[in-house]
Amino acid sequence: MTHDKEAPRIAVIGMGPRSLGALEALATRMGDGAAPLRVETFDPFPACGAGPNFDPRELAICRLNIPMRDIDIRPPEFSRCGSFAEWLQDSPGPDVFPSRADLGRYLEARLDDLRATGRLDLHHNAATVTDLQQRDDGWMVRVGSTWQGPYQEVLLSLGQPEVEPDDQLAQWQRHALTSAGVLAQAYPARRLGAEAANWAGQRVAIRGLALSAFDVLRVLTTEQGGRFADGRYVPSGAEPARILPFSLDGLPPYPKPETKEVDARFDPREAETQVFADAISDAACGSPASARTRLSRALEPVVARILSEQGNPTGAADVSAWLMAEWQEPGSQETAPPHEALMHGIAMAEGSAVPTIGYAIGQVWRKWQDALRSGYNPADTPPETAEVIVAFDEGLKRYSYGPPVSSSRELAALIDAGIVGLGHAVDPDVSLTDTGWELATSAGRTAVDVMIDAVMPSPDLSILRAPVLVGLVNGGRLSPLAEALAANTGKDGQVVGRDGGSVAGLCLLGRLALGSVVAADSLHDCFGEASHRWAEGVVDRLGLMRAGR
Repeated sequence: MTHDKEAPRIAVIGMGPRSLGALEALATRMGDGAAPLRVETFDPFPACGAGPNFDPRELAICRLNIPMRDIDIRPPEFSRCGSFAEWLQDSPGPDVFPSRADLGRYLEARLDDLRATGRLDLHHNAATVTDLQQRDDGWMVRVGSTWQGPYQEVLLSLGQPEVEPDDQLAQWQRHALTSAGVLAQAYPARRLGAEAANWAGQRVAIRGLALSAFDVLRVLTTEQGGRFADGRYVPSGAEPARILPFSLDGLPPYPKPETKEVDARFDPREAETQVFADAISDAACGSPASARTRLSRALEPVVARILSEQGNPTGAADVSAWLMAEWQEPGSQETAPPHEALMHGIAMAEGSAVPTIGYAIGQVWRKWQDALRSGYNPADTPPETAEVIVAFDEGLKRYSYGPPVSSSRELAALIDAGIVGLGHAVDPDVSLTDTGWELATSAGRTAVDVMIDAVMPSPDLSILRAPVLVGLVNGGRLSPLAEALAANTGKDGQVVGRDGGSVAGLCLLGRLALGSVVAADSLHDCFGEASHRWAEGVVDRLGLMRAGR
């Protein structure tokens, strides 16, 4: 299928919140009097604008890890639905962590508002793109046996596409086919909930103890009829007899401060934020050593001040030593047993315990995420420096991307009730049995009937399964910035090929560009400056009429 080559068209592959943010940014730049730009979107997932992460059909027990007070995804001027808080019929309080499904419905409403502007001529294809081909007159997109195009611009925004399983998971997949053991995935949670209805009285292990594990725990307990009351878990009898989460370090993530008042204790001052903004701009362009030095010097006095104000006499020298160890080996300084770390995290989030250096650094780093992206993402960062900064940011997610403290309290209650055990939480040996699996640590051995995978795969290009991406990688169009990083892209999202040159008309946004961008897993990043830089690039390259002209 071909169209008039004089009328520019763009294709957007993937139609989740990041594509919504990008198209809102593009529509903002389009004049009302101009002919609408034809945009064809491709995504088999039915919830356009929301995507799988914020599926409106998902269980209400799946919550955001951001409280209402911190959700700042302001709609464009043309939008009618207002902010998320305004759009909700019964707006929760500032300290409530809303459901992902509610946010998904809001994002769908934002997409409806975008369509209503008429600035973009939107056409959706509920189909999977399997290949891209560049011709002299633009890009062709393959859907099934049909080629569509040409498109002058293609935006890849696929979130987390399917990847090859790691060696352990691949072994478990084969084992589940020939044994009585059950292997399940954490998401969709509603599917897991239906499966879990058959696991009453069984022993279930969860691979992964990050944010997804909290969703899984609720699916296995409250979704099966159990409830939490007065800090205790009241079982229904339909849940598993024992749930055993585990990870490499066995530590649950630290919860966010519970209230606005506790959270405010970690606020950096405006001048301190400006120092950090200058530091990250310099660090992103320098050597790994200079990046570590610049960022540490920006953090040290702020964290020392915050700790002092909260009764922790730790000085800047101690903060400096903590940061030095963190740069070298993220997470190496957390040595408390899992249950002790869980309870201490709850106390710090409540404000009843003096924060540690790591907790304070994590909260300050969370508050500097916008400044981090603003300084890093537009820069031309050397690959070796990108590896260092990205690893530091990823490591601090155990603090900065933490769950609501209510989730941590639920975990503690499940442990007290004897439903959840952390005895095998720290990197257990996992062996295969006829009935499933066996976990072994110094605490002993425990057979499990069900294994749930709750680990998010890395954005490593070499393990991608999606044919359209595999084809681009194999053809040298999509290339990693460095071995430990994802795709090499320019500041406006333009893909940089294996030969070091920009691939004309091909852009990529999101976590598959980790390294070229930082902190891309954030909801706020979907509606941030990266989307606006992409939109600016499209307007310039296509010579579109801008708003106000």
